[in-house]
Amino acid sequence: MDREIAASAKHEEAVFSSSEDRIRAGQGTISVAGSPIVSRQVLLGRRKVWIRYGVESLFSVLFPSDCRICSVPLLNVSRLPVCPECLAGIHPVRGKVCSICGERVLSSYAATDDDGLRRCPVCRRIDRPFERAVAYGSYDGALRELIHLLKFSGVRPATRVLGRMLAEAIGTVEPTLEKRSVLVIPVPLFKAKRRQREFNQAELIARAALQQLAGNRFQLASDILQRTRDTHSQIGLTSHQRRENLRGAFAVARAQEVTGREVLLVDDVYTTGTTATECARVLRKAGASKVWVATVARTLKLASKNAEIDGDIAEPSFKASEFQGSKVEAESDETDAVDSRDFETLKP
Repeated sequence: MDREIAASAKHEEAVFSSSEDRIRAGQGTISVAGSPIVSRQVLLGRRKVWIRYGVESLFSVLFPSDCRICSVPLLNVSRLPVCPECLAGIHPVRGKVCSICGERVLSSYAATDDDGLRRCPVCRRIDRPFERAVAYGSYDGALRELIHLLKFSGVRPATRVLGRMLAEAIGTVEPTLEKRSVLVIPVPLFKAKRRQREFNQAELIARAALQQLAGNRFQLASDILQRTRDTHSQIGLTSHQRRENLRGAFAVARAQEVTGREVLLVDDVYTTGTTATECARVLRKAGASKVWVATVARTLKLASKNAEIDGDIAEPSFKASEFQGSKVEAESDETDAVDSRDFETLKP
């Protein structure tokens, strides 16, 4: 009797019709049936995609939001209120630039000097207190707006994108660094402005950048360089007035930690170079062996609005989809303004 029950349990009828008509699978048994065409994992994956799509669609209906750069409606749940198209439109600087300050150079100055360096007219006339200044992109378009979202609106999710860009800029100078351990010093804010803004954008970007860089070669030191007094806006000032405005505005708190060390000075934007030059001068005076400058963006006096350089359009080196995620808003005051017409002429 037991054998008959066991034998009958092996034979089953399979239903393949959506109308629930029982269609016999001749002598088919469950024990010898093959694996399903669509696996459980695939079905679960598809279900997650459709659930995500449904959540994002519902979110866009209940909480409509626009891209903070181009105003196009955002259709996905994102902490960074910027559409993928705007992020994908941010390109790194390409073409012939000055090996010292990173300024775009004309064809007449495109040739390298005897030491293998290409210098702009300003860097041919003066000696900078820093070895080299590098930047990821041009300070215009979507990159400019993204920096403003962080600085003036407190949209902190932008830090991750900007940090990735700064990390790539640092990567261009890393092979030339001589020391195994390099101090990374963000350009400081005056304490009153720091309290008002609740963060220093240069420090946030520097922390995000160091997370992208492999190894422990870089040591963040955010409290060594200090801004000792507030400064006026740089709008409308001449080069001489800019230098006087920043003269004595920075000081090194612990010179013994800087002496004999290579320093990487980081900031969000390099405009005329006045701030970077004054900070580098103070660090060198405190005993730093060399100072390098890395920023997310740089004001290029010959920048193209279409980001087209020498006939080539540089592709962004990160995926926009990596940086989609709630919005944090906090109004902030304006910081140092941009005047791209001045040339920096300060000697160390």
